[in-house]
Amino acid sequence: MKGIIVINGYSKTEGIKYQVKRLTEEFNKKNVNIEVKKTTELLAYIENGNIKSELEADFVVYLDKDIHIALMLEKLGFRLFNSRESIEVCDDKIRTHIMLANEGVSMPTTISSPLMYTDSEDSFLDKVQRVLDYPIIVKEAHGSLGGQVYLCEDFDSLQATRNKLKFKPHLYQQFIDKSCGKDTRVIVIGGNVVAGYNRVSTTDFRSNIELGGKGEKVELSKEYILLAERVANILNLDYCGIDILDNTEPMICEVNSNAFFTGAEKITGVNVAKCYVEYIIDTMNK
Repeated sequence: MKGIIVINGYSKTEGIKYQVKRLTEEFNKKNVNIEVKKTTELLAYIENGNIKSELEADFVVYLDKDIHIALMLEKLGFRLFNSRESIEVCDDKIRTHIMLANEGVSMPTTISSPLMYTDSEDSFLDKVQRVLDYPIIVKEAHGSLGGQVYLCEDFDSLQATRNKLKFKPHLYQQFIDKSCGKDTRVIVIGGNVVAGYNRVSTTDFRSNIELGGKGEKVELSKEYILLAERVANILNLDYCGIDILDNTEPMICEVNSNAFFTGAEKITGVNVAKCYVEYIIDTMNK
């Protein structure tokens, strides 16, 4: 069996380096021939109306958000872990919440910003304030590692943030006070929870470890496990990290299709890479 790990050609983060290293180690233990390719290596292109690629593999572990290359590889018949559709849904925070809506999944109240093409008189924030109380969370639709997320304490900061983002896809969201600076990251593989840990920050409203948050071991409740597995199955994810907020009932904050292994493995002691590799091999053998 041969597989390819695809990564972003411009990424230099330690998280992706660790992910590639760990997956390669676990694939080698299973005698799977694995190769790492960057998106800058012209993995697929269109010529004479047909998609062409020099890649040869049984499967692709797709660790990037470049949906165009992913789509071309799928049209060529490659099995991607995760699929292009699942990556695309998770990469767009607005789409994530829309896809989970009407599915019995608890989430913060969320308002999608209307698409704006030209700068003009704008009363949209008046509607937002009717639905949401301060403080208000504002998120760009696309972002990672806690970036592109803003906390607005009053109308002035909300208006300033909107002026900054109004030509970009973004959302306005209910602030969950009980979960300020903390959440629970749950790793799900093949529809089953394999690990989970709390993330806590004493210096930021965001709990991301990349922004100074600390990880803590936790024993997940049945309620958290069932919610995480339900979300992963709705979004058809082979692998994901699901961020859950603690409220009256657990609420989904975000879903990450390429959540890094680093925190999960070092904090929980679970061999996440091995679990993912075994799932991929079992899936391909079926």
